[in-house]
Amino acid sequence: MTNPAATADAAIETDLTVAYPTPLLRIDAVSKRFGAQAAVDALSLDIKEGEFFALLGPSGCGKTTLLRMLAGFETPDSGRIELNGADIASVPPHQRPVNMMFQNYALFPHLGVRDNIGFGLKNAGLTRVGIDARVADMIALVKLNGLEQRKPHQLSGGQKQRVALARALARHPKLLLLDEPLAALDKKLREETQVELMRLQRQLGLTFVIVTHDQDEAMSMADRIGVMQEGRLVQVATPRQLYEAPASRWVAEFVGDINIVEADIRARDGHRLTVEGKGTGTLFATLPKQPIGDDGICIAIRPEKIKLSRRGLAAGLNHAGGMNSIEGIVDDVGYLGGRSIYKLKLDHGAMFRIALANTARLDVDAYAIGERVTAWFTPDDCVVLPR
Repeated sequence: MTNPAATADAAIETDLTVAYPTPLLRIDAVSKRFGAQAAVDALSLDIKEGEFFALLGPSGCGKTTLLRMLAGFETPDSGRIELNGADIASVPPHQRPVNMMFQNYALFPHLGVRDNIGFGLKNAGLTRVGIDARVADMIALVKLNGLEQRKPHQLSGGQKQRVALARALARHPKLLLLDEPLAALDKKLREETQVELMRLQRQLGLTFVIVTHDQDEAMSMADRIGVMQEGRLVQVATPRQLYEAPASRWVAEFVGDINIVEADIRARDGHRLTVEGKGTGTLFATLPKQPIGDDGICIAIRPEKIKLSRRGLAAGLNHAGGMNSIEGIVDDVGYLGGRSIYKLKLDHGAMFRIALANTARLDVDAYAIGERVTAWFTPDDCVVLPR
């Protein structure tokens, strides 16, 4: 009999099992300390050519320090940084085929758009004609035609961002590093710029490494994401696997919104676990692919996996039929336009967050505070993690 969890896990893992060629960038056991604090701790990572890779983590986790070592602004205390097989850890920044786009853009206030973009080309051995041609190409690439003479103070935030990007791309680096490049933009412009960055990366075939604390930004742009915690990588995965199959409770709670239930295993029946959840009562979960001991576990359920009903569940879809069905009272409702977030106080005491799409323009089907409802979700919706 096929294990449904193993099948689902295999489908998710397919994104990661593609045979990549020799990586463009190899970070091998790199460490960097500032005093007694290990900013980056024996970190290893391979990034392939043409990949859009995101480093994601909370403030102080070491992601910007790692990026600065890749750029050459910091030197590792130990380990190797290889680009196309050559160790570049001791190579000065200006001699690396690597460029970095800074969070504050670092534009020269006294120079116009054209001269800002062309500034780094003066030391690249290009003729004046070559520089003019390269700058013209970059201006067209980032759609800044007509703004060539404007100074930075005459540009919008999005235009400044494109000037900084064009300058970073002008020397045709093998690796482009982006440090929180969209942090200063408003939401609408940030989303538009994400699309533009992905277009440019695909069009040019370059390798991008972006540092961000914005999960939506990383999930929407990156081919793979490396999650950092206290100087170490705790999971490297595609956005889908990171969200649907987190490697630990910490990753599950850090990436996206999730309900965590501490539970004890009561029975194993084929590919299904029966557990007693703290504040939820009996729950059913599909046995995960990785071995699970008999110690305490956590059941993690994403809010959008949970459905609500006013009428309970039909026979065969309730607990007796293997479906997770729990009752409670709507405690709070948050309207977010395309979806609503419901806080449900379960009869057993736990509080669940549930996300439902607002498919109707009017609120005739919306649930009200104080309303009694049944929440239900399948065993496959449950991620089983060590406590």
